Amino acid sequence: MAGHSKWANIKHKKSKADAARGNIFTKIGREISVAVKMGGPDPETNSRLRDAIAKAKQNNMPNDNINRSIKRASGELNSVNYEEMVYEGYAAGGVAVIVEALTDNKNRTAGEVRHIFDKYGGSLGSSGCVSYLFNRKGVIIVERGEMTEDDIMMIALEAGADDIETEEEVFEIYSKPQDFSAVREEFEKQGLNILSSEIDYIPDMYIDPPESNIDSIRKLLEKLEEIDDVQKVYHNANLPEEDE
Repeated sequence: MAGHSKWANIKHKKSKADAARGNIFTKIGREISVAVKMGGPDPETNSRLRDAIAKAKQNNMPNDNINRSIKRASGELNSVNYEEMVYEGYAAGGVAVIVEALTDNKNRTAGEVRHIFDKYGGSLGSSGCVSYLFNRKGVIIVERGEMTEDDIMMIALEAGADDIETEEEVFEIYSKPQDFSAVREEFEKQGLNILSSEIDYIPDMYIDPPESNIDSIRKLLEKLEEIDDVQKVYHNANLPEEDE
């Protein structure tokens, strides 16, 4: 997976993160809301909520925002019911794209997603049209600190992880979705600095799109991420680094 470090992608986006921080908090708030609806408001007994709270803290979301999201979802404040949706399609050049959304209006979200695909040379497809090209995996990014690769490997394997990737600044730990919470919590217990932890779609392989399509692919991905209801966008394009 060389050249496709999740941490490299996160760092690239951090330059835009401050302006979008309110939007990030909104998206995480929805994740918290869905977790509460599915498993209750107690993180001790709701692993999905624990994961969402951990993600909120990794993104410096204030505790007041976290607590408000939990109270709203549990009925203590005015609540909105969000539904999980996954859209699949192709960007220009045959690039596979998966869009995860949390929405209170499926028709609105589907229309917005379809519009972006159409506008930037892509096509929205049916369920399953590209997801077979990806694997669902837990991805935990840990700051290297004083830990050696052997130290991290030992913790990861004992916690139930499948693999680790060593980057210059971080370790990326991969697990099955069902083992994700246990692995993340073990790294927390070890006092390690977790920079990011999510369950993602990881491509089986990356493709090199035609150079003439790269700008439209980037624009499509950026515009999809700007949709309020969209949580995450995944793709299998091997895109060159943008000039700063």
